[in-house]
Amino acid sequence: MLRSHLGLFLTWCAVLLVLASGSSPNLPIISFDEGYTQLFGDNNLALHGDGKAVHLSLDERTGSGFASQDLYLHGFFSASIKLPSDYTAGVVVAFYMSNGDMFEKNHDEIDFEFLGNIRGKDWRIQTNIYGDGSTGIGREERYGLWFDPADDFHQYGILWTDSQIIFYVDNVPIREVKRTEAMGGQFPSKPMSLYATIWDGSNWATNGGKYRVNYKYAPYVAKFSDLVLHGCAVDPIEHQSSCDDVPTHKAIPQGISPRQRTKMEYFRKKHMTYSYCYDRARYKVPPPECVINPGEAEHLRAFDPVTFGDGRHHRPKHHRQSRTSRADASL
Repeated sequence: MLRSHLGLFLTWCAVLLVLASGSSPNLPIISFDEGYTQLFGDNNLALHGDGKAVHLSLDERTGSGFASQDLYLHGFFSASIKLPSDYTAGVVVAFYMSNGDMFEKNHDEIDFEFLGNIRGKDWRIQTNIYGDGSTGIGREERYGLWFDPADDFHQYGILWTDSQIIFYVDNVPIREVKRTEAMGGQFPSKPMSLYATIWDGSNWATNGGKYRVNYKYAPYVAKFSDLVLHGCAVDPIEHQSSCDDVPTHKAIPQGISPRQRTKMEYFRKKHMTYSYCYDRARYKVPPPECVINPGEAEHLRAFDPVTFGDGRHHRPKHHRQSRTSRADASL
């Protein structure tokens, strides 16, 4: 069912402008039944708070997940998420956009993935994008966070336009992907649904599969609230957006404000632990869309000189940064 008409589009444009300015937007929050449907998991999906909060559980039987009722072409999508605590190795919580069910061989995807860890170690967050089935390239980045995502709810958002993708954590941009000519069709450009899932990723999620899900600690519960679906809905058959006939070039932001960019650069130099653009073991020459930031390169070389340096250990140990204090890392 299409909900996006001219009024919604203009509201969405206003939201994008607020985001571009660096302010905290007051976005409309919808209930689960208004915008989503259960994907899998039977009773492992539970609604709370008059249907405006969703709990997804993973146990020895199954994980669980939900998906948006509509397809979207561009927009802003977010949720407040509280991750499971204690031993979470092998657990993967994902909040992402995809059209893999419609385009099996050339699908698009925009991912937030949260990777669990052993007790005493932090959750890690991973972002990735695929366009036109370009899964063989992989544009992954991984980060630590300046807070414990299992202690409380935090907002995670995706802004997707025809020229850029921006990932947000608590309204702080942590990654910007600009559409370039070099990317060709590998920039996500087909309508997608929004998904949220929790599942067993024991084979790869924690230290390459060294640590697996231990169901002694199940159920693992990921909590979602403040669900935002704010974009242009698309007819699933015709693939026509109700916003196609409205001019967009003046309303959609073309970049990040200076204030937001300062915050993003601080985050990336402090908390990024992997970026495909700097992986010299994987790419002798960075992929053409990469823009190399000297500060990020220096940070990653210190973190892992083998992956991000010249392939040799210059010192007997990595210089890993511990999590900074809340006061120091406040963004």
